Amino acid sequence: MLMLHGYGANKESFVRQIRFFSAFFRVIAVDMSGFGESPPLKYPYSVGDYAEEIRKVIDEIGERKIYVLAHSFGARVAVKLAGSDDRIEKIIFTGAAGLKPRRSVRYKVKRALFLLLKKFVNKEKLVKFYSEDYRSLSPVMKESFIKIVNEDLKEYYAAIKIPALLIFGDKDKETPLYMARKMNRLVKNSKLIVIKNAGHFCFVDKPNLFNGYALEFLLRGK
Repeated sequence: MLMLHGYGANKESFVRQIRFFSAFFRVIAVDMSGFGESPPLKYPYSVGDYAEEIRKVIDEIGERKIYVLAHSFGARVAVKLAGSDDRIEKIIFTGAAGLKPRRSVRYKVKRALFLLLKKFVNKEKLVKFYSEDYRSLSPVMKESFIKIVNEDLKEYYAAIKIPALLIFGDKDKETPLYMARKMNRLVKNSKLIVIKNAGHFCFVDKPNLFNGYALEFLLRGK
């Protein structure tokens, strides 16, 4: 079982899942390049670059069939692989990213203002337009982040043919439920489970509930 973390996180975010699922499967949780204990990026990675990195990990694991648990940004990476690597047998997406979000009028106005000011003002003076998380990134990670968030993966989700389980928290603000429902419609062989009173890290907020749903899905048909 391969676990792929979200952006800005690392394999330790899955500590409760690693402990639980190790009783049933061989578990591999990775720190993708630029995160956790992995070395920093040498150039700005795209989602495709991360997907190739994980494909090599699957090669090293050496299993003919593998389950994948992917959170947020990790889901972007996993969905790139799911349609092209037949070693992935089942996949669990949680707080999965990769679909274009709805944008409020306020956001659109703010973005239009930013694009206008960008032509006339030094970028150092536009810091307030960037999130705190983005400002904390290194220059190469900022370039990578822009590549990642600007790629719409709708077609990749629609191409998935393997069984997929979507687990989202009802309080998730990063990947809200409207995204989960759209993803559920796109992924033909999928089921959506919503965990109440849980956020973007629903597997951290409600680990026992999450692990139970995930295990039942993975063992189904065995």
